[in-house]
Amino acid sequence: MIICGGYNVYPRDIEEVFFSHPKVQEATAIGIPHPTRGETVKVFVVLKSGETATEQELIEYCKGSLATYKLPTCIEFRSDLPKINVGKILKKDLRTEILKQ
Repeated sequence: MIICGGYNVYPRDIEEVFFSHPKVQEATAIGIPHPTRGETVKVFVVLKSGETATEQELIEYCKGSLATYKLPTCIEFRSDLPKINVGKILKKDLRTEILKQ
């Protein structure tokens, strides 16, 4: 769970919106530290082959389906996401990577 300005935000709610986008193959949401809100939403996205998208385009797409406090403030595009053998995305590894920066 991500706590944004006192609101509970479930990553799955955000991920479902990204899964419905025609250009997105995979997506996962995590909470990253924010100086005033506690945490904010960051989404890691893998696009389908041959597709291109911008961060702003995906955020605009989310505005029709998510409350303002649930909107991602940062989207990072990747070629793949870290997973375990059965295909579960390792959010813990992504969060550790972000905190080291």
